[in-house]
Amino acid sequence: VGAIDPKEMEERVNVLFSDMKMPKKALERKKYRVDLLNKNQFLAISDPELPYTVAQILIKSEKEKVSTVGDYRNELLKNVFNQMIAGRFSELMQQPNPPFMQAGGSISDFVANLNTFSLLVVPKPGELESGFKAMLTEFERIQKYGFTQTELDRAIADMKKGNEMSFIERDKKKSDSYVNRYLNYFIDDEPALSNENAYRLTKQLLPTLKLSEVNGLVKKYYTDLNRDVLVMGPEKDKANLPAESTVTGWVKAVEESPVTAYEDKVSNLPLLSKEPVKGTVVSSKSIDAVQAKELILSNGVKVILKPTDFKNDEIQIMAYSPGGTSGYSDADYFSASNASSLIDASGVGQMNNVELTKYLSGKDVSISPYISERYEGISGSTDKEGLKNAFELIYGYFTEPRLDQDIFQSTMTRAKGSLENRLSNPNNVFSDKVKEVLYGNNVRRQNPTVETINKIDRERALAIYKERFADASDFVFTIVGSFDENQIKPYLETYLASLPALKRGESYKDLNILEPSKGERVVVHKGKEEKASTQLAYYGDYTYNETENVNMEALESVLTIKLLERLREKEGGVYGVGARASFSKLPKARYAFSIGFGSAVDKADALITSALDEVKKIQEKGPENGDIEKFLAEQQRQNELNLRENGYWLNYISSSYQNDLDLARYTRRIDNLKKVTSKSVQDVAGKYLKRDRLFEFILMPDSK
Repeated sequence: VGAIDPKEMEERVNVLFSDMKMPKKALERKKYRVDLLNKNQFLAISDPELPYTVAQILIKSEKEKVSTVGDYRNELLKNVFNQMIAGRFSELMQQPNPPFMQAGGSISDFVANLNTFSLLVVPKPGELESGFKAMLTEFERIQKYGFTQTELDRAIADMKKGNEMSFIERDKKKSDSYVNRYLNYFIDDEPALSNENAYRLTKQLLPTLKLSEVNGLVKKYYTDLNRDVLVMGPEKDKANLPAESTVTGWVKAVEESPVTAYEDKVSNLPLLSKEPVKGTVVSSKSIDAVQAKELILSNGVKVILKPTDFKNDEIQIMAYSPGGTSGYSDADYFSASNASSLIDASGVGQMNNVELTKYLSGKDVSISPYISERYEGISGSTDKEGLKNAFELIYGYFTEPRLDQDIFQSTMTRAKGSLENRLSNPNNVFSDKVKEVLYGNNVRRQNPTVETINKIDRERALAIYKERFADASDFVFTIVGSFDENQIKPYLETYLASLPALKRGESYKDLNILEPSKGERVVVHKGKEEKASTQLAYYGDYTYNETENVNMEALESVLTIKLLERLREKEGGVYGVGARASFSKLPKARYAFSIGFGSAVDKADALITSALDEVKKIQEKGPENGDIEKFLAEQQRQNELNLRENGYWLNYISSSYQNDLDLARYTRRIDNLKKVTSKSVQDVAGKYLKRDRLFEFILMPDSK
């Protein structure tokens, strides 16, 4: 599938395969089955590296083949059911004191010939019984009263929108989506519908789905036969894991307890409490380098518009303003760094998050605020139909943010529950040590813990958020996608030009948090599994320019080739290995270069020696020309693909403004690639991969 000549491809297939002979006795393709045992099973197990307890009910049934229109309709019913049950559990998790950290349910494929209906709960630490019962109580509510018509209407609206978007973008789909469709047809006997037929059939069938049919799925799939109950918990909680009779008692207690019907609460209020006061576009200029236009609004907001035809109905939005968390004290850091995610989880304007989710059903709109170390801003996407909703949300996140007490409490409770046993996971212990070595005890580089979560203050987080979004005059919005200027201009004037402007002229603060200039070897012992994880890393000051950047990218590529050839293919010591280069211009030009792989414990040191030997070869002799050619070919193709992606242009334009980079530099990309030589890559390897800067971070199992 792809940009091929069918006649030429058929000839190539004939040349390559026509001499193959059919065996006298063809191999029979064996189809494997998992037999239903027609009994119920129970298993409770512990694991020293499991950070939390998980309980799951799995009810197995024969997989239903999709070969008729009726079968296809049944699949739609299951999708609707899964969406509605996810909505129910999502609402429960947003209560001030949620009964569990996570819960869910679905009907899905399992293994071989089996389907499964599953219910899962991750309880709060030490509260398995109450969490399990809360999960089952919600499902009991569905069993007794079913879903509501308004829930079904929203689920169908979401599926309808997804179907429409898939069809609208049918001529922009990537080749692999077709490949997988045809593979599933030949291997699993699944229907390979054309884009047109899938759209038409889904559009025709969705309005026919009845509430009684969706509710009937509960009775069909939630049976008391072929039911498996699994309980998995940390080793330290092994003595408290329940017996089968205990869990059976919990189930019986829930089934015998009264339960009330679900009330579907939908807000009738408009999203915003008041309409914005419209502003104007005061200036406009073309940016020929990227075929875009820069507008200045009456409040100082800068907007870069780049209309494209890369997708038929996709508009991506990114905005930034300098500042971020860098201007706040360490004492405020945890409130500042979590402020935007807490606001995002609380809804906006006159709607809480549950109401907002329902309000946006059937719409392809996603807008969120963010606060990073050096910037605050907005990111998101929409289609043309959702433009007004998208700009309403943007305006709301500036002028009517909310941080509801119940959402704050719920988020804190679930976050602390998920982190309580984090040190049972060896990777967390390893990551903590790496950050300690690189950054000391700097609070801005620590992984989240229960202790850091406890330092988040709701009122301070909300105050910091409002401070960050109080002045739009230094915000730069980049909008890329399928729109024209006349279509989008009224929204810019109404929702962006009306944003508050204080003309503060802020900048971010350089916190000067740098990795040490001298490397060291650090070995962490944690975990039972006999494996080693290795990270080799170099850090330091960097010469940021187009030539240096492309040579660093080449070094990453050619070294990865050599590491794969030697560590995996020649020495057979790893499954995967790779090099990774990153570099930045601001606040200081810095680079990081790393090599990562997993291996057997007894091979770790030998593989480190081999990896560093490959680094040394490039430093002394330069990479092979064949590897340079592979890099150039890959990059030239990737460059072609990038230039047809909205996301690429969004990030390219926004980062160019952020970092004061020449917008025309992409036009020099191919020329810069052609200048890459074995000698130029050798030079950057010698310059940046100096042995005295090398950090060797190795995770080993617990000492015996």
